[in-house]
Amino acid sequence: MKFVLIFGPQAVGKMTVGYELEKITELKLFHNHMTIELLAPYFGFSREMWGLVNKFRQDIFEVTAASDMYGMIFTYVWGFDLQSDWDYVDAVCKIFEDKNGEVYFVELETDLEERIERNKTPFRLEHKPTKRDIARSEQDLKRTMEEHRLNSFEGEIKRENYLRINNTKLSACEVADIIKNKFNL
Repeated sequence: MKFVLIFGPQAVGKMTVGYELEKITELKLFHNHMTIELLAPYFGFSREMWGLVNKFRQDIFEVTAASDMYGMIFTYVWGFDLQSDWDYVDAVCKIFEDKNGEVYFVELETDLEERIERNKTPFRLEHKPTKRDIARSEQDLKRTMEEHRLNSFEGEIKRENYLRINNTKLSACEVADIIKNKFNL
């Protein structure tokens, strides 16, 4: 079992890269908005919604880790200044590692101007209805960036299977190829 965690700020290209990586490997994409978009229409962005999101994800991770599936891609906005996010990432990785799975970290970074443009793309809006209010989504993108550190410091991530890519000027296909080749997926 292979577990590829793609992380970075909003609109950096995590989901799009994940879709491209899924096309060229046997990995299955489980992007973070799959559970959000399922539950937001019922509960809004409430504590109840986030509780269910976490329960659904936990169950999906556990079932996947115990399966004979080749592997999974998961996307995540990681607040490096939040101990709770570090704890969450460790807990998710442990689910796979406890079943002898291999964990791969892929960190994406992109210039703010490019992220603002990517925030409006039809592909993103098709798969993330909660992002369709562009003004609100852009405001959230900027606010989150101001309140939290969404990319790691040099040397902060100690995992052996770690790759950081500045994908400002790279296509999602190019990034997926880099990931596939680096980790032999």
